Amino acid sequence: MKKRPIQRRKPTRNKRVRQAWFVYMLECRGGKIYTGITPNVVVRFEKHLKGKGAAYTRINPPQRVLASKRCGSMSKAAKTESRLKKLRRPDKLIWARTYCWTGN
Repeated sequence: MKKRPIQRRKPTRNKRVRQAWFVYMLECRGGKIYTGITPNVVVRFEKHLKGKGAAYTRINPPQRVLASKRCGSMSKAAKTESRLKKLRRPDKLIWARTYCWTGN
């Protein structure tokens, strides 16, 4: 009787696919601005429209995406979001014009 050779498995590495994150800005009812982060702006905007997003957008329904910027990591997007939220409205609008939403 022949013995089968022991097959050793190659060690598997936890290969994590890095997903790009975006910081985005919405224009809400009454001209108010909402800022958030997401890996997919289109899907997140649809959730906001359905009332499944943030509490703020349930109270102030979004009308359109003003701007978005690809930040790479979630951490970078969160830091950018934090800085944007501290800006005054005129400066937020300047940022929105710089990173105007093109639908991509």
